[in-house]
Amino acid sequence: MKMLIALAALLLSGCGLETAGSAATVGKLQADQARQAKDNMDTMKASLDAANKEAEARNRALEEAGKN
Repeated sequence: MKMLIALAALLLSGCGLETAGSAATVGKLQADQARQAKDNMDTMKASLDAANKEAEARNRALEEAGKN
């Protein structure tokens, strides 16, 4: 009987460790995803800024050409 109780206690304590390990893994994955999303957002913002600058330069060139 004592052996059964000890085995049950061992198995149940293992479940707690697995749950804690799973939670830590999920937390790390979510942090990685958040970092990647921020990197993607920063890259997209830089691309949009560059495209806007090119469009502004083109518009200025067209306005200058129209004045002549």
